[in-house]
Amino acid sequence: MKILVVDDERDIQVLFEQRFRKEIRNGEIQLVFAFSGEEALTFLQSSDHEAILILSDINMPGMSGLDLLSRIKTKYKTPPPVVMMITAYGDAENYNRAMSLGADDFLTKPLDFTILKDKLKNIEV
Repeated sequence: MKILVVDDERDIQVLFEQRFRKEIRNGEIQLVFAFSGEEALTFLQSSDHEAILILSDINMPGMSGLDLLSRIKTKYKTPPPVVMMITAYGDAENYNRAMSLGADDFLTKPLDFTILKDKLKNIEV
């Protein structure tokens, strides 16, 4: 499963690589990182939409995660990627907006990687 992680915080890459070390080593998961919404769209356009799951932070400079979500759900309909939004702010406004734009799930920081791994098991590849 290819996962595109979108977050402006660059240290998230090390965290994800540590937490998914076994799955990466076993070839179960391939992680790709984008550090802005614009970079994520460039990746999706150049990789022929091969990301199955997109984990995106909501609060980023430039294009927000919600703007990115809207563009992904509008452009990539077949097959639609699973998009999980991640935020440090678990407020109802962000949650409701993300869900209305087509988010498949909503996670709060700090991420509970046990819960995330359980959710990944339910995604069809």
